[in-house]
Formats: sequence, structure tokens, C-alpha cells
Amino acid sequence: MKKTGKAKAKTKVIKKSPAKKAKAASDSWPLKRNVFFKPQRMKYVRKLEKDEGCVFCRSAKLDISFDSLCVYKSAHSQIVLNKYPYNNGHLLVLPLQHIGNLLELSPERYDDLHRTLRIAVEAIQAVYAPPGFNIGLNHGSSAGAGIPEHLHFHIVPRWGGDFNFFPLIADAKVVVETVEQSYQKMSQYFLRGKK
Repeated sequence: MKKTGKAKAKTKVIKKSPAKKAKAASDSWPLKRNVFFKPQRMKYVRKLEKDEGCVFCRSAKLDISFDSLCVYKSAHSQIVLNKYPYNNGHLLVLPLQHIGNLLELSPERYDDLHRTLRIAVEAIQAVYAPPGFNIGLNHGSSAGAGIPEHLHFHIVPRWGGDFNFFPLIADAKVVVETVEQSYQKMSQYFLRGKK
């Protein structure tokens, strides 16, 4: 290695005494942080809120609106926002028909459901531009379906590092956008005539 004749500057490390460390900690505690209060979610988390009838069938009977969280309907399927999303833009794709077994769908309804699934992915890509997705169908209660009597695909947009410690310790997920904001974005996409 060639010497340039310049002396390197030494960095002086200042060590704080235990008393100074305690004083600094007491001055900054409690740490200021954002707190996310969502008490209305407690009924859902604790399974205290029992729906009468099928929530998806109720949505199927309503028009496209924020009340139904529906942003798109085809002849046999619909796209709705998840009321308790895992991430921003979390959509559900489901048949209008109340059916819990994929094999019982007619070929026409099966094809329509999968075309609608593709439309939902295109919408999320256009609105949120995530680098990845989780797309899944929990078929039956033993597979984890929360509403096993009515088929529904979950489409969850994913970004690197979007997982945090909340789901592990608090059974909660921090989502930076309200369902109302997500609905506004998704409904604007479909109103522009993309599909």
C-alpha cells in the first residue's frame, strides 16, 4: 500500500459513565411513538361478532358500493375489499353463488371466477405496484377458511419488509391505509373503465 503522507484523523470515543447513561435514559423515557388504537377490531379478533347468514351473499345482493366493499362484479363473480386487510389493497375474489366446494362450480362459473381473479391482480398491480403477491384459497374449514361455505380467494399485495412483529405478539397488523382509502383507490381504478 502506498503512503500518501497524510495522517489519518483519530476518532475519540467518549464513554459515558453509568450515571450519565441512566440520566440519558430517564430523559428520553417513555419514548415517543405512534400508537394505533383500533378497538372495533377486538370483536373480530376474539370471535365475538357473529354474522347472521353469509356476509359474501349479502355483498353479492348489493350494488357496487363502499357499504358492500365491492369494487367489481362480473356475470358470476365479484371483487371485494377485505374488511380486515393483511396489507393495503388486500382483495377477495368470490363467486356470487353461495358455494363452498370448487369442484361444484359449473365450468362457466369456474372460468368466470378465474378471469375475475386475474382482473383483481391487474387492479392491485395498477393501483399499488407491489413487487409480489400472496394469492390463495383456503378450501374448507380444516384448511383455514374463515367462511368455508362460500369460496373466496385472498389476494394480498406484498412488499419487501412489510412483515413486522405485531402479528407475532399482538395478533394485529399495522396497515398504513384505511379501508376507506383503499376502497377509494380501487373504485377509481374500476370506474376509469379498465375492465
